[in-house]
Amino acid sequence: MLNISDLTKKFDEKVAVDDVSLQIKPGEIFSLIGPNSSGKTTIVKTIAGLLHPDAGVVTVGGNDVVAKPLETKSVIGYIPDEPVVWGGMTGEEFLHFVGALYGLSESLRTKKVAELLPVFSLQGLEKEYFENYSRGNKQKFTILAALLHEPKLLLIDEPIVGLDPESAAIAKTQFTQFAKQGGAVLLVTHTLSVAEDIATRIGVLKEGKLLSTGTLSELRKKANAGSTATLEEIYAVLTHA
Repeated sequence: MLNISDLTKKFDEKVAVDDVSLQIKPGEIFSLIGPNSSGKTTIVKTIAGLLHPDAGVVTVGGNDVVAKPLETKSVIGYIPDEPVVWGGMTGEEFLHFVGALYGLSESLRTKKVAELLPVFSLQGLEKEYFENYSRGNKQKFTILAALLHEPKLLLIDEPIVGLDPESAAIAKTQFTQFAKQGGAVLLVTHTLSVAEDIATRIGVLKEGKLLSTGTLSELRKKANAGSTATLEEIYAVLTHA
């Protein structure tokens, strides 16, 4: 579903992403972890078409994100690291707005919104304005908006920041179910326990370079860690090697 080949992205002389290659198949949750400024969000924004690669090729569902931006964006659900939405829009208006952008009819949008609001028990809040929502509720509406058009690839950048423990568990369940139904997920997070809980494969990024990828057990072997080593322990070894 997602194929990244030799991706490089620079900002002036700064190399933010350095010759990164990875693939994510339907049914997979690939978690990308790494220190601040390691290039994680830059990769996500390049896949989403918000940044233009300086070198390399990114394809989604076989379509090049540069050559066919509309085709690729139509199958992507994007949850950014900061849920920034115009404050004068209600949650319901936001969901309808996003659905309309993806070409969903009003009747279908209404049906989908009614189905999604109970996921986070948001019924009754959808008529309130975004400027009055807590950080957590803004995040919940952003997650629902990404799922609204039934994408094939979810791009998730720090999904549970601001969520209470119950809502965080619900979000993780939603992402897991999405993958079980054949979707592909790229999950960027500093909350390593989330990656440890739901990722089928994990990639460790540092200074724009992808140091290592694999399942949790494979990364344990690469880090020469024991069979019970946590991802936090593995991460410490691999990023300081």
